[in-house]
Amino acid sequence: MTKNKPIKTTVPTSLPSTKSADNLRIVTSAHLAASYPELSEFEFGLIIASNAFRSWLIRCMNAAGAKDMAVLDVLILHHVTHRDKEKRLADICFILNIEDTHVASYSLKKLVAAGLVRSEKKGKEMFYSTTPEGTALCNRYKEVRENCLVSSFSKTGDEKKQLADMAKFLRNLSGLYDQASRGASSY
Repeated sequence: MTKNKPIKTTVPTSLPSTKSADNLRIVTSAHLAASYPELSEFEFGLIIASNAFRSWLIRCMNAAGAKDMAVLDVLILHHVTHRDKEKRLADICFILNIEDTHVASYSLKKLVAAGLVRSEKKGKEMFYSTTPEGTALCNRYKEVRENCLVSSFSKTGDEKKQLADMAKFLRNLSGLYDQASRGASSY
């Protein structure tokens, strides 16, 4: 493990006066952009995309027929439905990168109460699987997704490669943020 270097920051007194598109950075916090503006620009894009994705999940699930579901409820329902295999809480949290198991546990309790997921105790472990109602809801969600989102993509080879490359990049980047958050916890 390498030692952390002291953090040096210089705060610009004003934004660059050049109007070149190469130098223009769209950021939400100029004070954070001083040392690495490209990362700040990426983070701003991530914030906007994350909020749009969260809104999409909720609205798509509403259109599928389930009102009042939280984002985590939607994500967990889809993961429990994935490959039609029972899942443990620890596995769900690991795959979805959920640190607080209590939040995921509460979401699972809501899904069980709604009749979308069932729980079964095997030994000391609780296993979760989707009920027929939960599977039907996920299928309606898939239909709405196909009609409202997937249909707007070109599905060309280039687009597919770009999406796959971005997905890989985001997974790798999540590791950097996870590592940085561990470092910040002991800072």
